Amino acid sequence: MLLSSENPFQSFWWAGFECTDQMNCFGNRVDFLQITGHSDLLDHDYELIKEFNLHTVREGIRWSQVEKRAYQYDWSTVQHMLERGRAHGIQQVWDICHFGYPDDLHPLHPMFARRFAAVCRAFVTMYRDRFPDEPLIVTPINEVSFISWLGGDARGTQPYTTKQGWEVKYGLMRAYIEGIAAMREVDPSVRILTTEPLVSMVPPHNASRKQIRDAAESHNNQFQSVDILAGRLCPELGGSEANLDILGFNYYYNNQWVVPTFEFLPWLNEGNDHRWRPLRSLLLEAYGRYKRPIALTETSHPGIDRPGWMRFVANECAATLAQGIPLWGICLYPIVDRPDWDNLVNWHHSGLWDADLTGDGPPRRVLYEPYAEALLEAQTTTPRTFSSLVPSRSYSP
Repeated sequence: MLLSSENPFQSFWWAGFECTDQMNCFGNRVDFLQITGHSDLLDHDYELIKEFNLHTVREGIRWSQVEKRAYQYDWSTVQHMLERGRAHGIQQVWDICHFGYPDDLHPLHPMFARRFAAVCRAFVTMYRDRFPDEPLIVTPINEVSFISWLGGDARGTQPYTTKQGWEVKYGLMRAYIEGIAAMREVDPSVRILTTEPLVSMVPPHNASRKQIRDAAESHNNQFQSVDILAGRLCPELGGSEANLDILGFNYYYNNQWVVPTFEFLPWLNEGNDHRWRPLRSLLLEAYGRYKRPIALTETSHPGIDRPGWMRFVANECAATLAQGIPLWGICLYPIVDRPDWDNLVNWHHSGLWDADLTGDGPPRRVLYEPYAEALLEAQTTTPRTFSSLVPSRSYSP
């Protein structure tokens, strides 16, 4: 299968609107499209982001809300979002599953993959009925590596199990692969954007040989989901290199830690710890493994460190581009502040806009100006699109 490597994104810098609809650790459904006010302030939010040259957004269909009954879909909210995106000239990249499943499903259910493939097929059919010619970029399932741990090992969401992280990952990837096949039956041109955590796991100081091996194995396991997608692991699921299109990686300030203590390596590396790795080296490792265009699909920092984090990310991504790596975008996620899944009164202050919760109605947007200044500065050191730096070409898996 010949895949175009022409950059399909409208802007290099993107905005990500938190769209999880998962069941939290207490068994309560959380719907961040509603909680953050994005569903009520859609037009306002799109006008705000355009002021910062953010013309590409990550959005989610909220599978649990679309499919209340098996194989019966209510696309009314998604269709409204599509219409408003088109009206504002905003490119929407769609998550089918962003941690949330219908009430009667979870990844260990025997019908999970079939139901997921069906909703994928229905979404692309609905989209193409309205927009037959526009590019369509889809993330089938967000962060399989994380959600399989959260639901399969940590009992933080469905199916609320322990010691079944691999089984949950296997079920999610079966659905992922079948979902891509279903979408391409409707539209062979659909672009697939994976969004997996990018981490670095290292051994303790003065580590034994076993500790060094264990840390290296844990670090390598972060790529299991994409390896399954490519058919390099668990080939019985039908994975193929043709499934690898645009590879997104999510990177936060706490994505480097020690195995097995889970002690975080500070992102500024004030202590000059030799185990700490620059973001550029992690992106280079991921690109070298798959040789596909990449994107930084989630990144942010809570609180007053937001401006410093922005400068750090921009510098690392500029260095990545300078090495000739096809880095196609950076997504600020979340663009509007969000609370904890499990403690909805605790808001992170991690967005470009904070949420003013006083008064009635949806949270009011309050620009965090130091972060905004850092973003505008960062945009002077990175391109609006990668295509301005590297000629288009095609690749065949």
